Amino acid sequence: MSNRRTLFYELAGIIFIIAFGSVLHFTFEWSGRQVAVGVFSAINESVWEHLKLGFWPAIVFALFEFTQLRKTVNNFLLAKTVSIYLIPTVIIIIFYSYTAILGESILAIDILTFIIAVIAGQIVSYKLLTGKKLAPKLSVVCLIALLLLALAFVLFTFYPPRLSLFQDPVTGEYGIIVH
Repeated sequence: MSNRRTLFYELAGIIFIIAFGSVLHFTFEWSGRQVAVGVFSAINESVWEHLKLGFWPAIVFALFEFTQLRKTVNNFLLAKTVSIYLIPTVIIIIFYSYTAILGESILAIDILTFIIAVIAGQIVSYKLLTGKKLAPKLSVVCLIALLLLALAFVLFTFYPPRLSLFQDPVTGEYGIIVH
């Protein structure tokens, strides 16, 4: 019964992350470009900013899921950390692979890439949650890893490295521009 309940939450997580992430694509503009909203939303069309669309919803859902599953699953923090790191990794690999082949990005493929990444993350999370219990010391490493990624998303919103991952292909600019 525990595995079915866990599967239900992981499937619900797919829907939540995709739906909430899709909304976050627009919230910065909808807010009138409020800086605080930009920390959690895509502020431009760079690949990096689109990675936030998987990260923040996955964090929110993981916090909710923790309240529901913490006593019935194994490796919770490890499962969520691996899942949350896998989502942007899959997006980056697929995006740069297909654009290298086609020479351009295609919106439908970008959306499908996001969906595939979220599904992959939730599948891996399910496997770890229902798998053999691993060393509890991993939880500390996982918490640090999640905090570092959150810090990177916040910091690089304002001070992105001058790399193509962070460059808005539409405007050529980097990061948030505060007027």
